[in-house]
Amino acid sequence: MHRVGSAGNNSNSSRPRKEKRLTYVLNDSDDTKHSAGINCLAVLKSSVSDGCNYLFTGSRDGTLKRWALAEDAATCSATFESHVDWVNDTVIAGENTLVSCSSDTTLKIWNCLSDGTCTRTLRQHSDYVTCLAAAERNANVVASGGLGGEVFVWDIEAAVTPLSKSSDVMEDDFSNGINGSANSLPVSSLRPISSNNSITAHTTQCPGYVPIAAKGHKESVYALAMNDNGSLLVSGGTEKVVRVWDPRTGSKTMKLRGHTDNVRALLLDSTGRYCLSGSSDSMIRLWDLGQQRCVHSYAVHTDSVWALASTPTFTHVYSGGRDLSLYLTDLTTRESLLLCTKEHPVLQLALHDDSIWVATTDSSVHRWPAEGRNPQKVFQRGGSFLAGNLSFSRARVSLEGSTPAAVYKEPIFSIPGTPAIVQHEILNNRRHVLTKDTAGSLKLWEITRGVVVEDYGQVSFDEKKQELFEMVSIPAWFTVDTRLGSLSVHLDTPQCFSAEMYSVDLNITGKPEDDKVNLARETLKGLLAHWMTKRRQRLGSQASANGDVLSGKDNTARSLAHSRIEVDGNAENDSMVHPPFEFSMVSPPSIISEGSQGGPWRKKITELDGTEDEKDFPWWVLDCVLNNRLPPRENTKCSFYLHPCEGTAVQILTQGKLSAPRILRINKVVNYVVEKMVLDKPIDTGNTDGSLAPGHGGQLQHSAVVDGSFKSGLKPWPKPRPSVEILCNNQVLSTDMSLATVRAYIWKKPEDLVLNYRVVQGR
Repeated sequence: MHRVGSAGNNSNSSRPRKEKRLTYVLNDSDDTKHSAGINCLAVLKSSVSDGCNYLFTGSRDGTLKRWALAEDAATCSATFESHVDWVNDTVIAGENTLVSCSSDTTLKIWNCLSDGTCTRTLRQHSDYVTCLAAAERNANVVASGGLGGEVFVWDIEAAVTPLSKSSDVMEDDFSNGINGSANSLPVSSLRPISSNNSITAHTTQCPGYVPIAAKGHKESVYALAMNDNGSLLVSGGTEKVVRVWDPRTGSKTMKLRGHTDNVRALLLDSTGRYCLSGSSDSMIRLWDLGQQRCVHSYAVHTDSVWALASTPTFTHVYSGGRDLSLYLTDLTTRESLLLCTKEHPVLQLALHDDSIWVATTDSSVHRWPAEGRNPQKVFQRGGSFLAGNLSFSRARVSLEGSTPAAVYKEPIFSIPGTPAIVQHEILNNRRHVLTKDTAGSLKLWEITRGVVVEDYGQVSFDEKKQELFEMVSIPAWFTVDTRLGSLSVHLDTPQCFSAEMYSVDLNITGKPEDDKVNLARETLKGLLAHWMTKRRQRLGSQASANGDVLSGKDNTARSLAHSRIEVDGNAENDSMVHPPFEFSMVSPPSIISEGSQGGPWRKKITELDGTEDEKDFPWWVLDCVLNNRLPPRENTKCSFYLHPCEGTAVQILTQGKLSAPRILRINKVVNYVVEKMVLDKPIDTGNTDGSLAPGHGGQLQHSAVVDGSFKSGLKPWPKPRPSVEILCNNQVLSTDMSLATVRAYIWKKPEDLVLNYRVVQGR
């Protein structure tokens, strides 16, 4: 678990941000596959003989999925989406309650058989939550541990049951609660906590409820385990010791020393007498808690042990880890077998009858034979070795230098995932991002539509990057990371509003030649188009019920009278989403957002129901989308001098500094020079033909009319039109270049840009 900046609005982020950001996560495939490593597994076995069994998987892509299991196949029947960072662990509490924890510092509670709606968010941890433990026979008790050294013991029923029906801690984190009508599966066997209708609108833990804190860890906690009745809890982490607690009071009962590196995995037998631990020192240890000592050590692995699973009788242990191997060890005879080898480190194991589910840093999950009900069957095949009791590096002799052969070559079946994106490059046009995934495949994304526009296959990343290079300069209006295995695009105000393009360059028809489009504003409109539709329907039904007339503007966003606000000039097309900003509804992106209440959340843009408001979205997003207002922006203009080339007899047209939008093309400067020459007089700094777009903040110095005010054919030419070239640093400029591009690639100096012009004879 590495300390990396969260994809969402993590309160522990090392970089302070004045305003909350909006993030959207792009999705190229169908929603039935994970797109990053699988951190955790949980099996829900049906209570009836012919019922459906389910596997739950939690991923580094931030989601959990429920898989309906058949003999040799698995079908994704729900995606649980609300966490804004890696899902690190998940447990099933009781019959139908799923609890998950995440690097977003929260625990979330779900109904196992629902459509994937989060019913509660529990916030108590101050850092990444890394592990969970549940009591088999005490459905209400769940423990959580994290990087802050914190261990909490939760009474799930108390955490989600309100103190009174009048409680006013309300959040619109979900729409239909546990008993929602959209549930896709029968919910007849729900736990008692779900029958209380008064809690369906409360999504954070109830006010006044505080979990029991097990205080004593000075460093990060990576592993927890609990016995069946919830009377014993063990924890381990970077302190290299196994701590034993009474979870009912949070008091320490003992500390077990022996490991020489981080404790990464723990198991307790049903009675709580024996404990198994796996460590980064490559050892597995068996502890007798009654005797408070280690009774056996097993040197099986060649590297860190990250995952353990035991047979129901606690006679055999399955173990996996960083050495890509899955072993089965008899705890009594010390015999070990290499069951299979993987291509990726093993992160978690889940025994399921006579098979075992294996989760790795890959986005796929595999089911392997395990003979969990009678593991001696596997040993009868031969090939076992005796596990040493010293660390592997000192006990290689016990293997006589030989590498054991794997018992199984192929899994029973696999649940495939989508290769995770591991490398990316934002192209200069600031609309395309080149990505490379774990399969080595390259794709080109258009982030203003959230789609893949080119799939290049397995080619060189650096060569393709060079091939796609364009000499253009557009401000960096978004940032990107691939922490979740997908492209997460981050928008921060006011930087995100710094980039503009001409409508004609985006192939938007029916606009004036000099019409400019703000990329972030149009992207936000595209992202929230579904939400706007739902919102209008909701407001429309309310208005018609009340006999009100709908107003075109929104007054719910925070009052901005105290700040300078620029109203975008294209107000007449407030709600229209242009084609370059239409997001896919087939594989829609997810929004990660945070408003004034409740913390960060994540949802598909098609799942937004129109009730979300400033409690859920940053105020600046609503102000942009609803009120057409943008924050004050800097550096949208470019100052420059325009001088005749040295040694030419061309007249001096202007003495002072000119100012124009950064995106202004050189052909406009050519037109300006030509017009000045032909008319033989300085041009009025006003608007000569009405083409100055509103929103420029009044008349600009000297020559605001550079921006599109000179169009050929507007006036009769009193003289033959000369042919003019514009130069910078003695280099003739292409008329397609913008002022920003010239400044970045030709001028390359911090001082104001200097352009020269000359007349070309004989054209």
